[in-house]
Amino acid sequence: MSTLIHLPVFGLALTLSAYLVAHWLYHRTGRPGVLSPVLVTTAIVATVLLLTGLPYGVYLEQVSLLTMLLGPATVALALPLLRNGRALVGAAPAVTAALIVGGVFSIAITVGVLTLLGVGDDLLRAALPRSVTSPVGLSIAEALQASVPLAVVLTMISGVLGAAFGPALLSLARVRDERARGFAVGLTSHGIGTSRVLAESTVAGGWSSAAMVLNALVMTLVLPLVAALVTG
Repeated sequence: MSTLIHLPVFGLALTLSAYLVAHWLYHRTGRPGVLSPVLVTTAIVATVLLLTGLPYGVYLEQVSLLTMLLGPATVALALPLLRNGRALVGAAPAVTAALIVGGVFSIAITVGVLTLLGVGDDLLRAALPRSVTSPVGLSIAEALQASVPLAVVLTMISGVLGAAFGPALLSLARVRDERARGFAVGLTSHGIGTSRVLAESTVAGGWSSAAMVLNALVMTLVLPLVAALVTG
């Protein structure tokens, strides 16, 4: 077993197999948010790593191909954005207001909760980019001199929770407009949330992509300033 788990292709095979199982389960059960393929895949992989004792650093090297493809995959999510570009320009005031309000609340909640809990500056810096799409968020984490592995975990948690419960909460709040639903999910749950709403509606997916991209651009400028203010 030790020889098997240390094979260069073990992590890649494990991740792809887990995702195929999670994807089948997701569609087989009617696509419930709590069984998001990303969430289930993460749980399967984490369980296998714990049971086998494979260090996370070794696993990360084994899935370096997937990590390398993360950037192009994120860019591909911008394709629906192009299809809805004219509508976005037409709704520029509402888009700008939603972007500002969503960004302010995201930062305020992150800083406020973690400050109340008395966490250290290192954790706070790692948590700041949690709502930014992973490739950009990791670059921001490096710029903030935060723990990149911790930033990865927090970003994934934010994305998975938003994808799993965001659409249901929006329905509970009686938000029916596909544009508003997509923008809200993309703003808080980046690529994971975008893939979730894209499966339901291309319109929602396009607006989610827009929120993800615009939020990443804004947070690249804002978060270093926020980190300087709240962590010294």
